[in-house]
Amino acid sequence: MKKFAVVLAGNGVFDGAEIHEATLTLLAIKKNGAEYEIFAPDIPQHHVVNHLTGKEMSETRNVLVESARIARGKIKPLSTFNARDFDALIFPGGFGVAKNLCNFATVGSDCKINADTEKAIKDMATLKKPIGAMCISPVLIAKTLGNVEVTLGSDPNDATNIRKMGAVHINTAHGEVVKDPHRPVFTTPCYMLDADIVQIAEGTDNIVKAILKELETS
Repeated sequence: MKKFAVVLAGNGVFDGAEIHEATLTLLAIKKNGAEYEIFAPDIPQHHVVNHLTGKEMSETRNVLVESARIARGKIKPLSTFNARDFDALIFPGGFGVAKNLCNFATVGSDCKINADTEKAIKDMATLKKPIGAMCISPVLIAKTLGNVEVTLGSDPNDATNIRKMGAVHINTAHGEVVKDPHRPVFTTPCYMLDADIVQIAEGTDNIVKAILKELETS
């Protein structure tokens, strides 16, 4: 049975992992006959947003602790991730990716990637194992790997940022999955487009299926 490592960035779309994308990714993995373990970096959250009002709150939280809410407590620090123990690595989206796993939200294409996140991506790439990213998460792949084809949907500004990182942006619609032609990197736009939860379910299912098909043929 193939095993995915799923990396979360907190809990909640505006300051953490996008919950629909995260939970539907877990469902897609299990539904398609694979297993998963969940990871998150053990670091302070960039900030905390009140998801009812959209305003920043004057408190601090931890990315691993918040991600544990989605994982129902079954989660490990990303620093313990070993690429040799997994068949694939996948990143759901959410603003936490751009605030906690990197600082793309504040500096754009000049962003720096969290060290544990960068190491996980590089280790999987070295072993030529599949990496999946949805929503805003492809910025992690573009910044870490450079010359790779990814998608953030169809926004021209997003495409420009990807190009500034040395990567190639492919415009996509709902549920479409981009596979880089030279390595097993898979991306899909999810909530980077004006999507509903059914379209998110289709996107997460499609990217998981594409990764599993790659694993069958490689």
